[in-house]
This record gives sequence, C-alpha cells and structure tokens, in this order.
Amino acid sequence: MKLSRRDLERISALTLEHYNERAADFFEGTRDHDVSQNIAALLEHIEGAPPCTILDFGCGPGRDLKTFSALGYIAVGLEGAAQFVEMARAYSACEVWQQDFLKLDLPADRFDGVYANASLFHVASQELPRVLAELCATLKPGGVLFASNPRGSNEEGWDRGRYGAYYDLDTWRGHVAGAGFDELAHYYRPSGLPRVQQAWLASVWRKPAAGRSG
Repeated sequence: MKLSRRDLERISALTLEHYNERAADFFEGTRDHDVSQNIAALLEHIEGAPPCTILDFGCGPGRDLKTFSALGYIAVGLEGAAQFVEMARAYSACEVWQQDFLKLDLPADRFDGVYANASLFHVASQELPRVLAELCATLKPGGVLFASNPRGSNEEGWDRGRYGAYYDLDTWRGHVAGAGFDELAHYYRPSGLPRVQQAWLASVWRKPAAGRSG
C-alpha cells in the first residue's frame, strides 16, 4: 500500500521524536560501540586526493563524525533529530546539517564518501530510490557509499516507536544498484557469529566515474 504524504510526514515526525526524547541515553549507550570495521570499509575504497570529504548521513550524536575528523578527513554530519544535531556539533566540532531524510538539500558532486551507518533503514521503501539517487548525486564521480542496516525479509513498519524497513541482500542490492551505484563489497555483522546471529547487513558501493556506467 502506497504511503501518503501525510503518512510519510508522520513517520518522520514520530521517529525523530523517539530519538529526541532519548538522545542522552542513546549517546551513552552507543558511544563505545566498535564500528571500526564499517569505517575501514568506506575509507579503503575512497580514491580521491586528500583532504577527502565525507558526509556522515544520520550522524546521531557525532561518534563517527569525530572519528573521521580525527583521521584527517573533512567530515560533515547530516541529522534529522534536533537534539542529536546539537550534541554532534559539540562532540565532534564538525559542521552538522539538520535535514529530514525525506527533504534533503544536498550539494552536487561534493563528497568523496557518504557514510550511512544505521540510518537508511528509517526511510520508507517507496522513498528509498529517490533518497539513494540524491546521495549518488552528492558524491563526486567515483565516490563511495557505505551503508549498514538491520537486515530482514523485506518487512516494513513500526518497531518500538521507530519506523524501519528491513531488507534481505537481494532486495537491498536492487535498490542501490537501481540508483546508479556499482557494488564493491558486502558483509554481515557482528563478524565471527553464525549468520542467524548477524543482524546487520553492510555494503559498499561506488558512483561510476564520469563517462562510465555499469
């Protein structure tokens, strides 16, 4: 069933409200999470000349934004939850844009990498092709998209106050490839566990260089 504009606005408003109301607890609960595998997966594929620019899409309170900055990258955060925006600016000392994922205003050909860690699954499936296309457009030719999302069997809906869409690998591949990206790698997290216990699907993609597609 197609979601109406009112449905989509409600999804955004209530999901952002969920995070705003729990911002401090979320920060404390996730600040020490080890996502070094995800950060490395993005950085190893970036080919741009330094200083490279990275958009942390759904940066939350700024944990990974601070890491990218400390590694010498020009890191910009994007976040919809107002409480997270303020926390990320203070914690990382980076520029952070407050934007709803469904109302993006991104510069063209700006970034060498887009890092979307645990964020794109909040986009309703019917809107995902447009959002992915906008992320592709904000990357420089040859730029890299990293995404990690909780995986599932293509179900979608509310879960404890947040809206999410949970894809299997084939469906996720179809969405991202359909937006113009070439797949570089994928893996499941946490590493070292049986697949049934690996709740996260991570993937890395490249925007084709100018004059090349496929």
